[in-house]
Amino acid sequence: MKTLPLGVEPVVVPRVIFNESKSLIGLSHSEVAEKLKEIGIPEKQCRMRAQQIWHWIYFRGAKSFEEMSNISKEMRTKLIENFEVGRPEIIEALISNDGTRKWLMKFADGQEVETVFIPEADRGTLCVSSQVGCTLTCKFCHTGTQRLVRNLTPAEIIMQLLVARDYLGEWPSPSEGRLVSTIVLMGMGEPLYNFENVKKAMHIIMDDNGINLSRRRITLSTSGVVPEIYRCGEEIGINLAISLHAVDDETRSKIMPINNKYPIDELLKACKNYAGLKNSRKITFEYILLKDVNDSDQDAHKLVKLIKDYQIPAKVNLIPFNPWPGSSYQRPSKTRIDKFSSIIFNQGISAPIRTTRGEDILAACGQLKSESQKKRKQKSQEK
Repeated sequence: MKTLPLGVEPVVVPRVIFNESKSLIGLSHSEVAEKLKEIGIPEKQCRMRAQQIWHWIYFRGAKSFEEMSNISKEMRTKLIENFEVGRPEIIEALISNDGTRKWLMKFADGQEVETVFIPEADRGTLCVSSQVGCTLTCKFCHTGTQRLVRNLTPAEIIMQLLVARDYLGEWPSPSEGRLVSTIVLMGMGEPLYNFENVKKAMHIIMDDNGINLSRRRITLSTSGVVPEIYRCGEEIGINLAISLHAVDDETRSKIMPINNKYPIDELLKACKNYAGLKNSRKITFEYILLKDVNDSDQDAHKLVKLIKDYQIPAKVNLIPFNPWPGSSYQRPSKTRIDKFSSIIFNQGISAPIRTTRGEDILAACGQLKSESQKKRKQKSQEK
């Protein structure tokens, strides 16, 4: 895998503003072909031209039609007059001391979302947002303090990957040694409450005529929208991560109100079914460790029992709480975290402790957006 030198300022993406209504990004092959037909491209050419445009957008990272050199000048002029392949406005682009990168991007209606890139020794993970804000109000999550504004479109979901690859200089699309080698739908929002748009975006990202990212390299993280978990297994087929965070309904309902609608028993039955669709499929349980809330030895033993009772092939990602301004929760001590992990490991289930990344750039979900808006408001008031 290629490595990225730390401490390097990110390359500034040209300010080409993304216009959703005219953009060809986020459209399927057939939809692009239909758009070309509408502007007078001969029907016999539309499919081939659509494939060319897809190649330029998703393999070469073109941000303008002028770059599409194997398309005639006359046709490029037509495309310029009718469509766009530009990018959203980047409000902030930050790089952490540990190499983590974070972008705050603004779309045409003024709404903003965050995207985070985390480089590691064996992979590079991009955390992608699916909504502006969130409706779930999980008590430990900063995004939960931001009201849900709207779902992101397929184009806006895909655009986060394109922007990351712009900044990382990852065009043309490499077949091996990718910097962005893994995507997790784990940013702002609940992806299964935006199912259709997420599904369409992931199918475009997985398409072998473009970015061609394997479904094994994509993970969808959900707080437990049980009906859509079944659909996700059948219609998207990517990896599944469950934000569990507690081992009994009383505790989980306190910190995750969605548990009142879809309690642990229903959720774990859906997980067992999801894993069973393919024998090799393993569920990841995300478990954020909150001091004196869900971090006892008893909690660790209960977690193992749940996984074994429901016969779910699984691993556990332990996440030490990343404090944010205004939160009432605390991170447990390192000794407590290590003990929790060892209890699970000793009973035959992988339970790595996630390293906290990007604290100096507010990399936890929702933090950069809130802080950036706060600073802009203060500047406005000072004028």
